[in-house]
Amino acid sequence: MNDAVATPAAEVSDEALLQQDPFIRELIKQLRAQDTHGTWEGKPDLKLLEPYILTAEQRKALPMMGDPDPETLWRLDLFHNAIGLCIERATGCMVSPMMKMSHEGFGRAVLTTGRLIVVNRYLRDVHRFGYASLAKLAEAGNKLVAEGVGMVEKYKEVATYG
Repeated sequence: MNDAVATPAAEVSDEALLQQDPFIRELIKQLRAQDTHGTWEGKPDLKLLEPYILTAEQRKALPMMGDPDPETLWRLDLFHNAIGLCIERATGCMVSPMMKMSHEGFGRAVLTTGRLIVVNRYLRDVHRFGYASLAKLAEAGNKLVAEGVGMVEKYKEVATYG
């Protein structure tokens, strides 16, 4: 099935997640691939993932309503790209992420393969996108990967129909 870590993410240290969690490893690869000028070469992986972590205090400081900035939309896009690549690796089916977002931060993200929608997410308050910890980020990503892999396995004929 998929390569998810058997232990729940909340019980694993940040260092172990950075080294062993397939979704976190893929997200780091996605981030590093965006560094075309080598600016982040010496930056630790945890530092690269910092923008995905939003503590309760940071979340409280954000307004309830707001427009997402381009960097937040970029991070959200990389998050879904990483999910798609993890699903591809587990199933062998090419996954394409698509996102449609209003300027107010409401929208939808879908990941498709063949004629099958493997992940369908309605998004809101995107300007507040982030997770309380690295473990929560890993848990959310792995849950969506598992959902996508399950859909491909259940509807293999539709997923491979091109």
